[in-house]
Amino acid sequence: MKNMSFKTLLIILAWITISCSNKKKEVITAHSDKPNIILFVSDDHGLDALGAYGNPIIKTPNLDKLAADGVKFTNAYCTSASCAASRSVILSGQFGHATGSYGHVHDYHHFSTYDNVQTLPVLLENAGYETARIGKYHVAPEKVYHFNTVLEADPRNTVEMAEACTNVLKSDKPFFLYFCTDDPHRGHPFTPEPWDAPNTFGNKKEGYKNVDAITYNPEDVLVPEFLPDTKQSREEIAQYYQSISRIDQGFGKLMKILQDTGKADNTIVFYISDNGMAFPGAKTTVHEPGIKLPCIIKDPTNKTKGTTNNAMISWVDLTPTILDMAKVDYKEEAFHGKSFNTIIEEENPKGWDEVYASHTFHEVTMYYPMRAVRYGDYKLIWNIAYQLEYPFASDLWASSTWQSIYRNHEEFYGPKKVSDYLFRPEFELYNLTKDPNEINNLATNNNFAEILKNLKTKMKDFQTKTKDPWMIMWSHDASLQGSGVNL
Repeated sequence: MKNMSFKTLLIILAWITISCSNKKKEVITAHSDKPNIILFVSDDHGLDALGAYGNPIIKTPNLDKLAADGVKFTNAYCTSASCAASRSVILSGQFGHATGSYGHVHDYHHFSTYDNVQTLPVLLENAGYETARIGKYHVAPEKVYHFNTVLEADPRNTVEMAEACTNVLKSDKPFFLYFCTDDPHRGHPFTPEPWDAPNTFGNKKEGYKNVDAITYNPEDVLVPEFLPDTKQSREEIAQYYQSISRIDQGFGKLMKILQDTGKADNTIVFYISDNGMAFPGAKTTVHEPGIKLPCIIKDPTNKTKGTTNNAMISWVDLTPTILDMAKVDYKEEAFHGKSFNTIIEEENPKGWDEVYASHTFHEVTMYYPMRAVRYGDYKLIWNIAYQLEYPFASDLWASSTWQSIYRNHEEFYGPKKVSDYLFRPEFELYNLTKDPNEINNLATNNNFAEILKNLKTKMKDFQTKTKDPWMIMWSHDASLQGSGVNL
C-alpha cells in the first residue's frame, strides 16, 4: 500500500464506486418482478352489506367494481370474530390460541403475541418490501408486528386515509400497504341516551371532509335473518350502512391514486373484514354471521375477471398466500394456513372444503372458549365453557337492538329463543346447506352420531396440530399442560 501511486488509488476507488452502483441496480432489478400488495381491512363488516354479495340497497360501487375486476370468495372465514384476535391471525398465519393472542390487546385486556412469532410485515420487509400501515392496528407487541412506515389520518375518514398513502404508493420499492379502517365498528358512546337511540357507527351530523354522507331509510334496509326485525334493529342497520358507504368512497379514492401512479397493473388488492357485523348473534360468535366474511381479490396478472370462488378459505391462509404472491420464500410448516394463490382462478377447487375457528376471549371479562370446524355441508361448534352464561361485548350489550328485546322480556331474539342464545349446549352440529341460519342442532340426533364423531376427531386433530392449550378440556389430561419450563 505504501508504494501505491495516487493515480492507482483513484482508479481503485472509481472501480469500487462503479461496482457498488451496479450492485444497487441489480437489487432494484431483482425487486422489479415483485408485485405491490394492498390489504384493505374493514372493522366489523359482514357479508350482509355489500352490493357485490347481493345486497341491492347498500351503495358500494367501488367495492363492487373490485369484484367485477377480480374474484369474489363465497366461503371465506375469519378464525375468531373479535377484532384483535382476528388481526393477529391475518398477520401471522397462526391461530391465536397458539401465539398468545387470545383477545383484545388494549388497556386492561393486554393480550399479546409471543416474541418469537414471525409476521407478514416483518417477512416482507426482510424480502425488500416497503411496509406501511394506516388506521386500526390492534395487535401487540410492535416489534413482532413491525412496519417501516406508520401513517396518520382519521380512521373514520377513508378518503383522508387514502390521501395519506400517496407517497407509499409512489415508493421506488415494492410496497405492502396495510389499510385498516375504524368503520363500520360501533361508535362511542356505546351506551346511548335514551336507551333506544341507534348507535352512530362513527357517523357524524357534520359529516367528514371530502366524503359524501350517504344515508339510508330504516324502512329500506335488509334485516339479516338472525336479527329481530324491530324498529331499533332497522335504525342501527341504517347507520351501519352509512358507515360502509364511507368506506367505499375511501376505497375508491385509494384506487384512483393507485391508478394515477401507474402501478395499478402491478398491484394486488385484497378487501376483507376482521369479523362480522357488530350485532348480537354475529360479532364474538363462531356462528356464520360472525365468521363468514367478504373477501375480494384483484390480481392484475389473472386473466379472469368478475368470477366467484367457492373454496373454503380462512384468514389463517392470508399470510402464506401473500408471501406466495410476493415471491418470498417461506417454510410451509411455519404457518397453520396454506396459500390459496394457485386456486384463485378456479370456481370449485378440490381439497378446499374444510376450515376451523378458534375463539377464546373478546374482552378479558368475556371468557367463553369455542372451537369450530366446518367440513363440507356440516359444522360443529364446541362450547368449552357451556356451563357459563354467554357473555356480551360491552358495545353489543348496550345496543338498542339487544336492549329492545332484553328490556321488554321478549322470548325470541330473531329466530332463536333468548334463553338458547344465553345458555348454549356443549356441542352444536348443523347442516349448513339445509339450515344456513343454524337453528336445528343435530348434535343429540342419533341419525347424525357418526358425523358428530368424525367432526370431533377432526377438531381434536386440529387442536393437536396447532398446540391448542384448550385441548386439555377433552380429557383433563394434565400431561397436556407441558413441563412448566419456559422455552
